[in-house]
Amino acid sequence: MDTTLTSAVLSQEISALTAPALFARLQASAAPLLIDVRKNAAFIQASNILPGALRRDPMQVNLWAGTLPPASTVLVYCVHGHEVSQSVTQVLRERGIDAHFLHGGIESWHQLGLPTHAKAVASATRWVTRERPKIDRIACPWLICRFIDAQAQFLYVPTAQVQTVAHSQSATAYDVTAAVADTCFTHVGAECSFDAFIRIYNLGADKALARLASIVRGADTDQLNLAAQSAGLLALSLGMSRNMPDDHTMLQAMMPIYDALYAWCRDAVAGCDEQHNWKPA
Repeated sequence: MDTTLTSAVLSQEISALTAPALFARLQASAAPLLIDVRKNAAFIQASNILPGALRRDPMQVNLWAGTLPPASTVLVYCVHGHEVSQSVTQVLRERGIDAHFLHGGIESWHQLGLPTHAKAVASATRWVTRERPKIDRIACPWLICRFIDAQAQFLYVPTAQVQTVAHSQSATAYDVTAAVADTCFTHVGAECSFDAFIRIYNLGADKALARLASIVRGADTDQLNLAAQSAGLLALSLGMSRNMPDDHTMLQAMMPIYDALYAWCRDAVAGCDEQHNWKPA
């Protein structure tokens, strides 16, 4: 058993992660999905949040539990790591989610001087990248909205402004190099940023998503041999970008395209994809 995990008991055994252990995992490729479940009064008075954390009302856990990525490991935290986060953890585990809570809460994190982000006005996560998106910078927002945070906000700015906007807007940079901004959501070796999101948020068990990742990777990195559909996605993305000079209009136009690709991938991995053979009537 992982020695960083300790046990706590409500009606069933649940586990806690210490602040140092959580910090170590956030630097690794298998970081958990963080969820701030401080009571509303405590959250309103607070000025910061753990890096990349989603904000969710602990009293509404039964409403939002079903929106979490099914393959993700989840870490929830409250102020002190007592009944609020432990109760939420128990509810999530009862729904089959691999959930844990932060031992000592965010106060233990503060005591160690570990990094936090300024709290956004809204509960949604905020992401920033370079302007004029084509493939990865559209595919990643689709992935975030469909599997991580449906209320996420996206900012497209000139490359030179990404780091500054990330700091001023409490946003997480993605699909940029280390010279542009600090981020783990970017290309690594032959993989693109879409792959990084799947890896970091533990979504790799979804075979349809893995297949879609090959299509995106092939289109984004000019490896059109990776998937037969990569060339089509590349052509469609470049053509859509030419017709839509506004980045957010481009994003909204492409969202149903990725929905359709993912639906096709689900059928393909299930072996029930439709074969289309045109024949004259």
